[in-house]
Amino acid sequence: MLKNELEQLREMTVIVADTGDIEAIEKVKPQDATTNPSLITTATQMPQYQPIMDGVLKEAKKKLGASAKDSDVANLAFKHLAVEFGTRILKIIPGRVSTEVDARLSYDTEATLKQAREIIQQYDEHGVSRERVLIKIASTWEGIKAAEILEKEGIHCNLTLLFGIHQAIACAEAKVTLISPFVGRILDWYKKDTGKDYVGADDPGVQSVTRIYNYFKKFGYKTLVMGASFRNIGEIEQLAGCDLLTISPKLLEELERKQEELPRKLDPENSRKMQIEKIAMDQKTFEKMHAEDRMAHDKLKEGIEGFSGALENLEKLLAKRLTELGAGKQETVGAASR
Repeated sequence: MLKNELEQLREMTVIVADTGDIEAIEKVKPQDATTNPSLITTATQMPQYQPIMDGVLKEAKKKLGASAKDSDVANLAFKHLAVEFGTRILKIIPGRVSTEVDARLSYDTEATLKQAREIIQQYDEHGVSRERVLIKIASTWEGIKAAEILEKEGIHCNLTLLFGIHQAIACAEAKVTLISPFVGRILDWYKKDTGKDYVGADDPGVQSVTRIYNYFKKFGYKTLVMGASFRNIGEIEQLAGCDLLTISPKLLEELERKQEELPRKLDPENSRKMQIEKIAMDQKTFEKMHAEDRMAHDKLKEGIEGFSGALENLEKLLAKRLTELGAGKQETVGAASR
């Protein structure tokens, strides 16, 4: 009997769940999981995860003391929430979880280093080995340089918001553990720019990840390629054989329902036989290629702004919830005294 496409895909690619929804992760049973500010914000608004948010807020209040300002408490809780979700996710998956550095620090190497080390320290306090954590950092030149330093310290990194070959090569040269090229967001840009639709191997996002994968395997880079941000299962099918693919629960379910032969599309043996020109990468080359690649330039900027906005929304959500918890406490005290 033919296996479903998800089962076939698992035989050639590591499956990663792209969600902060712990119940969805339990259902799809991925090897690894990734989170980002948007996913964490969505998860905290689900009733079943409110106790996690409340617990983090109460712990932050306890650490800072009863006289602490609500804004300071919310800020501390904000810094711990993603790690709390990550720790819980790690209890149900065998592999690694990716936790993101504040996107507003994307152009600041030193600030990125500081927060990445703080995240790892938090996981240490939860008894989680750093081998099970990937620090997600935006693929700016400054972010890549921070990742290069962190990797030398034994802190593994996942370079996200990656759209161009120049970003990928810089990451590989920096010896980062893993990169996440954004397939669907590349497709979105081209559809908007050209007014055309793209399917299968013609999808520009698929072509971008295929090019990066072949380049890495041709020149023996150890950095792993994890395709991300999928719009449909057709994109996933075209990247069967990629090192890793991070997929939303909805698309994982679609793959599970589909009973068709899934041929391998990406194979390191084939990549090694290809004629590919090697590109020497330094900051000047990176910046020149980035300026010339309208899509990568636009989508990196847009992605950082989007994740930054999600973080601001999460901060507001935490502050609002803290006020609600305080009001609830006051009501309880008032009722007891009546």
